[in-house]
Amino acid sequence: MGKLDGKVAIVTGSGRGIGKAIAIRFAEEGARVVVASRTPATVESMAKQIRDAGGTATGVPCDVSVKEQVFAMVDRTVKEFGTVDILVNNAQGFGTREKPQPSTVYVAVEDTNDDEVYYTFTSGCMAMLWGMNAVLPHMKEKGGHIINFASTAGIEGQPGNLSYNIAKESIRALTRTAAREWGAHNILINTICPSLKTDAFEAWETARPDFVRAIRESIPLKRHGDPYKDGTPICLFLASDNTYLTGMTFILNGGRIMP
Repeated sequence: MGKLDGKVAIVTGSGRGIGKAIAIRFAEEGARVVVASRTPATVESMAKQIRDAGGTATGVPCDVSVKEQVFAMVDRTVKEFGTVDILVNNAQGFGTREKPQPSTVYVAVEDTNDDEVYYTFTSGCMAMLWGMNAVLPHMKEKGGHIINFASTAGIEGQPGNLSYNIAKESIRALTRTAAREWGAHNILINTICPSLKTDAFEAWETARPDFVRAIRESIPLKRHGDPYKDGTPICLFLASDNTYLTGMTFILNGGRIMP
């Protein structure tokens, strides 16, 4: 038996990177998975990949920066699978709504565009808040697990990353606040700050090779983590075996930051 047999999991941003790895691992462990991402072809391709491997999955196109689409994603999940047990808030937009970017681009504080701040925050923290509120009625009676993805960039105050830093640090505050309020319902909510070799990270490395190289060299393990091998074990633990950890931030970066 898998650790997630009988569970229903939504994974946002699961068309690529860590979200894709989590969706695959959760399906391998028996969960019925909702693959959510902006591009219809991408989510259907990912869902088919899981089904072809023997898992259960459905693809739901969802732009998490649009509140109505987030609630519709949860409604469709419940209609198809009956409930929601696990929500992984992984999706994050970059750039602006009119000019989205594959990753962050260096911009000094004084040159930061308001539209970029709004879009990054809306597609990050606000999207996670909407997702959490949408699943709350379905978790209230039986409990559940919510995993929010933030970043050490916000913890460090990484230069040139203001919009992203703001969005990611606010996610940790969201996690702590909801963990206190929803603990009585046995809803466990935690944050992961990863440093993994994803598509977005590769785009960032292309844009700022020297900076990313310096980060990699400062990691005691001397490498960026693999999304599946290094990223999914802690997600699986937090979504299954965890019964007492909530409101915590887990820094998954090979020891580069040790708070």
